[in-house]
Amino acid sequence: MDITAKSAAQKEGEAEVDTFRRELGPFVVAAQKTRMPMVFTDVEPGHPVIFANDAFLKLTGYALEEVLAKSFQSLLAVGVDPETMTTVESAFRGECDHEPEIHYRRKDGSEFWASMFVSPVCDDGGTVVQHFVSLVDLTNHRQDNARCKMLIDELNHRVKNTLSTVQSIVTQALRRPAEPAAIREAIESRILALSRSHDLLTNTNWEGAGLHELVDTTLHPFKVVTGRTERFTIVGDNVHLSPKTALSVAIALHELATNAVKYGAFSNDAGKIAIDWTMSSAAKDRVVLQWRESDGPPVPPPTHKGFGSWVIERGLAHELGGAVTLDYLPAGVTCTIEIPVSTETEE
Repeated sequence: MDITAKSAAQKEGEAEVDTFRRELGPFVVAAQKTRMPMVFTDVEPGHPVIFANDAFLKLTGYALEEVLAKSFQSLLAVGVDPETMTTVESAFRGECDHEPEIHYRRKDGSEFWASMFVSPVCDDGGTVVQHFVSLVDLTNHRQDNARCKMLIDELNHRVKNTLSTVQSIVTQALRRPAEPAAIREAIESRILALSRSHDLLTNTNWEGAGLHELVDTTLHPFKVVTGRTERFTIVGDNVHLSPKTALSVAIALHELATNAVKYGAFSNDAGKIAIDWTMSSAAKDRVVLQWRESDGPPVPPPTHKGFGSWVIERGLAHELGGAVTLDYLPAGVTCTIEIPVSTETEE
């Protein structure tokens, strides 16, 4: 079909819409001004557009003169698959049993999703002379669905990791014979430490946590509940940690504090604990945290390493991919931890 003939068809279609306007004025005015994007198309191949309302022009970014006589298919997004084109044609033929959700392209090249409702416009003899097409913009709906899927996937990932951590806590607590009360205390205290860290991360929508906030949250029971606030010294900037790193560091700090209560600086009335951290001089994306106990009872070298030592030396080093040094010095336990502060992709 040449340009002249197409222009004639366009004028004929517009004249027909003008007739609608005169005979069904309120309906056409409503169609023009309604917030639902609408077009009329010709029955010729490609379904040239012969009428478009204001909402359609706003949605697509075109001016009216740019849309009239333009093939409806040309408004589809670049690279639309043949199956979608077949579905669109089926909708125009009235053979589609559902409203297609189609990927469209705006004038500026941006894209959107919309469901398409096609209704035939017939003459007095029942012959289809035009098609009435209305669209429902689904872009925000699809984006919300994508975000929900991402959040569900992330939730599943975190639940899996949390259950693995709990499983590890229980397994390690049961490795050696002990009184049921001691086993229960070991499991409960570590799960509560994990829970407090989760609460802190939940308050930040799991975008991570500040190291200073993490230290305060993890050590809160040891400082306040047991009346040892003045025996803690905590120095360091509130550098940001990823969720994975924050959980790992929180569990390690809990183990260090628990050990201090049982055997170290907090097993007497004079011991002190100093915690500080600075940026690593060797790697800009790492913080070096130091835990130092003093004025507690003499610390003999351990005859065996329990779950706490395993969590700190092996588990933490594995999780963070950095060095962890735990020393049982006569003057008190010291621990040095390299903590990554760059954005991580959690596995």
